[in-house]
Amino acid sequence: MSEITLRKYHGLGNDYLIYDPNRNDDLLQERQIQALCKRNIGVGADGILYGPFFVGEEMWVRIFNPDGSEAEKSGNGIRIFSRYLKDAGYVKGESYVLHTKAGETRVTFLDDNGDYMRVDMGYPKFVAGEIPAVGFGEEIVNEAIFFGDNFYNATCVSMGNPNCVLMLEEVNKKKALHLGPYVENSRYFPNRINMQLCQVLDRNNIQIEIYERGAGYTFASGTGACAAAAASHRLGLVDERVTVHMHGGKLLIEFASDGRIDMTGPVVYIGSITLAEHFFA
Repeated sequence: MSEITLRKYHGLGNDYLIYDPNRNDDLLQERQIQALCKRNIGVGADGILYGPFFVGEEMWVRIFNPDGSEAEKSGNGIRIFSRYLKDAGYVKGESYVLHTKAGETRVTFLDDNGDYMRVDMGYPKFVAGEIPAVGFGEEIVNEAIFFGDNFYNATCVSMGNPNCVLMLEEVNKKKALHLGPYVENSRYFPNRINMQLCQVLDRNNIQIEIYERGAGYTFASGTGACAAAAASHRLGLVDERVTVHMHGGKLLIEFASDGRIDMTGPVVYIGSITLAEHFFA
């Protein structure tokens, strides 16, 4: 069996392993993804980025959660994978387009090393059918929805993946851990959903706590930051430039005049990992 290597990076503590099929011979299976992401028996990660794949001139990545399920999109994952593409020599220019299950995304490097970048995250969508969510009208904006033990004011947003933002006067990890499983697995969301607890600090700052489907509590989320900022913006609570504060750090979210979102933030390279053969036995 040939040697299997991975790269590890994090974006604000949201860590991913990168498995490049062009530089490894074996195909990833669900059980291997689950084992690798477990922090006590594997390498440990919030997910695996599997790529790049090439379709004509298009460059693709697949995004997997720690439970082996596939995600449509990840804002931190896109930044991390972009840094890997730069490090590995796949991308040499200042900007390029990456394709995920949710569509294409333009990434612009803001420094020579790829430590900092801006990502065009597209348009937030509040329509229930696009999230998807069932049992609601056309949009889910500031709806009172019962989760676990109470009603919460919820705004649901698709950023290419599903998100449910609960607006609260104060947010904390304990509340996220309590509510997260109820929201993620609610009967309203047939594909499950990511949850953000959101506290508006002022017109340019919000604080969020995150619970992601297939991953649980996470330090940061790019799509989650965009969803929470979009929900706050839609409710008229913030302006066009919003700093989203998370357990792992901050992302800058900016709204264009047509509603499109740019996300700006950092990536840190952790290291290269050589796997024991038993992971692919």
